[in-house]
Formats: sequence, C-alpha cells, structure tokens
Amino acid sequence: MKKEKKFIALLLSAVMLFGMTALLTGCGSKEPAATGDKTHVVLNEVAHSIFYAPMYVAIEENYFAEEGLDVELVTGYGADKTMTALLSGEADIGFMGAEATIYSYAEGVEDSAVNFAQLTQRAGNFLVAREPIDDFSWDMLKGKDVLGGRAGGMPEMVFEYILSMNNIDKSEVNIDQSIDFGSTAAAFSGGQGEFTVEFEPHATSLELKGDGYVVASLGEASGYVPYTSFSAKKSYIEKNPEVIQAFTNALQKGMEYCSSHTSREIAEAISPQFPETDMETLEIIVERYAEQDTWKTDLAFEKESFDLLQNILMDAGELETGFPYEELVTTDFAKKAISQ
Repeated sequence: MKKEKKFIALLLSAVMLFGMTALLTGCGSKEPAATGDKTHVVLNEVAHSIFYAPMYVAIEENYFAEEGLDVELVTGYGADKTMTALLSGEADIGFMGAEATIYSYAEGVEDSAVNFAQLTQRAGNFLVAREPIDDFSWDMLKGKDVLGGRAGGMPEMVFEYILSMNNIDKSEVNIDQSIDFGSTAAAFSGGQGEFTVEFEPHATSLELKGDGYVVASLGEASGYVPYTSFSAKKSYIEKNPEVIQAFTNALQKGMEYCSSHTSREIAEAISPQFPETDMETLEIIVERYAEQDTWKTDLAFEKESFDLLQNILMDAGELETGFPYEELVTTDFAKKAISQ
C-alpha cells in the first residue's frame, strides 16, 4: 500500500482543488457542452496505444459522431493522471485500468468513478529479451534485471501475477521501477536491463531495430484479465445517461468492426491515429493483439472479472480488502448497446 500512497495523494489533491474551484465559481459537476448539433465529450486515455484499437476505430469511422458526440481525445500518460483529470472535472470520461477507480473509492472519494465499459480482456504488453529465446520459461527471469512498470499499476501487477502463477517470488527478480512510463524501450536500447516489459509499438520497434526480441506475451501468460475500462464520475453518469449510452453504443460498433475485419483493415482504419507508424508495422501489431484475443466482443464488465482484478490487487499488496462490485461497475449501458 505504501507504493500507492503517491497515487492516492494526487487523487485527493485533485478532489480538494476541484472542490475549491467549485466554491469559487459556483459550479459543481459540469454539463456537457454542445458543439453545433453534437455534444462535446472530453475523453482522457491512459496512453495512446494500438492496444486500444476498437476505440480509435470508433473515432476514425465516425461512430461517435453518428451517435451525436464530438469526442476530444486527450492522453493522460498514466492512470494517476487520467484519474486526476476525471475527478477534477477536466475530463468527462476516463479510460484506464479499473484499479484506479478502486483506489479512489478506497480512499472515500464521495463522487467516485464508476466503470461502465470494459475494452480489453488481456494484458497488452510483451516481454522483450536481448537475444532470441526459442524455449522461453518464466523461471529464466530469476536473478535477472527487468525493466518493469509503476508499482500499483496494471502492467506491473499483471507481471507479478504471472511470476506468482509460475511459483516465482517477485524478490527473485530484479525489477527496475525507476524509469518513467514510455521511456523503458529507450532505456533498454541504451543498455539498461536484460529484459523489458513493453507495450506496442515499442516491442515491435525494438525487434525491427534489432535491439530486442519478443519472447513472451503477458496477455497469453496471464489469461483473461480486465485490463482497461471506461469510467465516469457517478454524478456525470446520473446527469448524462444519454451521453454515456451514446458513447457506449459507438464503442460497441468499434468492437464489432474489429471482430469482423482483417488486421490489415483495422490497421488502415486506425492509421490516422498513428502517423509515425508505417502500415506494415501497424498490421503486425494489430495481428499480434488479435491473435491473443485482446478485445472483448461486448463491453460488459462482469462481476467475475472484477473479482479477479481485486484478487490481483490484494495479492500484490495494493489493496487490503475488496469493495462492492455494484458500487464501482454498471453494465446497464454495455448490455443496452449489445441489444441495439
């Protein structure tokens, strides 16, 4: 829990700042602004990654626009920053690991975030080694230096969950958590670590440069895990159910597109979101995610998945007790989107 105190402090600071601002300006939970004939919605994503392809399909195929929404996409660069933006009112909807909503609820945030749609059902990162390993096994990491993720975040906790599944105590692996999110690939190229845990496009980029080789998928190794979801403050959902429903409807169309189109077609659809990545690399990455069954076919965040997430948090020492599913998740919008 100590490692997560910085995360919680940021959230509480955001809440206090927002409360003071509300008193000074006389405003509480904001109403969504109308842009022309569309409702403006600020969506703060934890990171900008091909891992989240269905969301970008919904943007680029104009599914949000068809539902009457003008979505402004902002990248938060970390679940702590995305949750801070959500609680402070800078964002209407947050997209991040659901663990952030649990942490804020655990600290007694009154207007807490509620998860209303789950996008990914597997981890989206890969273990990269300096040399190819044909018959990789997780016990090869014992005594090795591994560039990991932020303590208390889903990437790191799923990594530790996999170690535990393979009867490896995390103390047996030298996990470096000192490098900022998004900088581990550059650090690995620069000579740090013997292994690194990377999202795309960094894993493929390391391979293409000859600086590393993907030896394992954390998504395949961990099994089905509720990795990322969409959430909004309870007050926003209560005041704007039609906005949340329209948003979820558009996402569902993006999910269906990804389940019914080829990796090439998906890559072409999302390519405007990743102008720095060539089409061949995009297709390779999309195929890699599709092969491991990354994306759900629907957006319902089921209780079984939520319970698994809380168990992972407790096993990692980041949560002392579980919290009610009904307080932190609603499936109403996702189930209605499926039926349309």
